[in-house]
Amino acid sequence: MTTGIDPAVSAARLVQAVAEARAGGAAMLFTPEMSGIIDRDRARGGPRIVDEARDPVLAAVREAAAREGIWVHLGSLAVRPEAGDGRCANRAFVIDDSGAIRARYDKIHMFDVDLASGESWRESNAYAPGDTPTVVDTPLGRLGLAICYDIRFPALFEALGREKCDVIAIPAAFTVPTGRAHWHLLQRARAVEASAFVLSAAQVGLHEDGRETYGHSLAIDPWGEVLLDMGGAEWPAADAPAEHAGAAKSRLGFVTIDHARLAQVRAQVPSLSNRRTLARTRVIAK
Repeated sequence: MTTGIDPAVSAARLVQAVAEARAGGAAMLFTPEMSGIIDRDRARGGPRIVDEARDPVLAAVREAAAREGIWVHLGSLAVRPEAGDGRCANRAFVIDDSGAIRARYDKIHMFDVDLASGESWRESNAYAPGDTPTVVDTPLGRLGLAICYDIRFPALFEALGREKCDVIAIPAAFTVPTGRAHWHLLQRARAVEASAFVLSAAQVGLHEDGRETYGHSLAIDPWGEVLLDMGGAEWPAADAPAEHAGAAKSRLGFVTIDHARLAQVRAQVPSLSNRRTLARTRVIAK
């Protein structure tokens, strides 16, 4: 997906994707981080970020999920919590085939960094971090939730592994420099250490606000094998929808979750059952 600055455009494209996923035989649709709006201009984008009850993207996707009879993992939306310090939440939603919200997850780790490319990101200025790992039972099995920068923090995935997640979703809007260096490596590592499928829907290409994201939406099996890689900034293709150039384009990829593969890998490498709780590290100074 290449989300733009208008949530109404994003909502329409997501509704279309829900219908396309169901027509393709999918049990569940996964979308990227920030599926509703991506806009670095806070004066312009800020007023479009609202609470859950008024969010047009969330409402549209819930209605579409119920109409089509399909589950949706809405990778994340920027929403305004009812309480807090005034910052927004970067929140994932798991929506069932009746349109009900089965789970919410607020991104725990904030991306605050100055990159060698000159890009500077201070996610914590606008978003308050969550503090609770979250799992939910779905038609694909037990689903663990993470978002983008969370992937760099193994403790979260250890917690999800302890819950015997069958699938972990890591929706993202990765920068191009960090994506080239670490995206595939980290995704495969998380799948292996959690003995789970990893599904990572990713923002891709040049966005309306001028930023560029790495793309390469991935599906990875518990052995670390890449089952699906949807490519990077070479998309959108020349024949992509042009009615909103640069805004909210998307395409779908399909993958099958083979639970027999889960059992096979966990029998061959039983790291989840062999895991031990470590004592405090002993530091011996010279």
